[in-house]
Amino acid sequence: MAKTKPGAEEAPGQAVIEWYEALVSALVVMVLLFSFFFRIIQVDGGSMNPTLWDGDKLVVWGAGYTPQRGDVVIVDDYTSYGRPLVKRIIAKGGDTISIDYTAGTVTVNGQLLQEDYIAEPTYLGYDVEFPYTVPEGQLFLMGDNRNASLDSRSSSIGCIAEEDILGKVLFCFLPLEDAGVVK
Repeated sequence: MAKTKPGAEEAPGQAVIEWYEALVSALVVMVLLFSFFFRIIQVDGGSMNPTLWDGDKLVVWGAGYTPQRGDVVIVDDYTSYGRPLVKRIIAKGGDTISIDYTAGTVTVNGQLLQEDYIAEPTYLGYDVEFPYTVPEGQLFLMGDNRNASLDSRSSSIGCIAEEDILGKVLFCFLPLEDAGVVK
């Protein structure tokens, strides 16, 4: 019979208690991470095709995020749509945006956007007139499926206040065939 040091033996169930403590600690860390840093959002609709698809599950980074042109972001669900919106930042406060619906092109501050992420050229317009200067502290957002997206081109959505951005979409994790970093 092997001898052990006095007091070195574990009481029955001690290993189980330690396992539960480790599990609870891991859960607390996960809750904190997903409460303050990450969010999980599901895409609802086809306005971001071909970048994102209806039903895609996304990981969104919110802590300390500063909106940048070209980022795919999540807008808080305060809108008349009633759910978080997934759109791309096209212009920021002070930028002037123009859309030529005949040519299907978008310019920001006189520079033609190179939009290899869109489904097709921008032919659908709403009631916002161009050229349009984005108010300070606001963002002009559009879906990548421009001709099937209700976005900042419509006064019903309009520009979005920077503080209403929940965060930047980092990657899609489900379904697996769509998984990857979102650009």
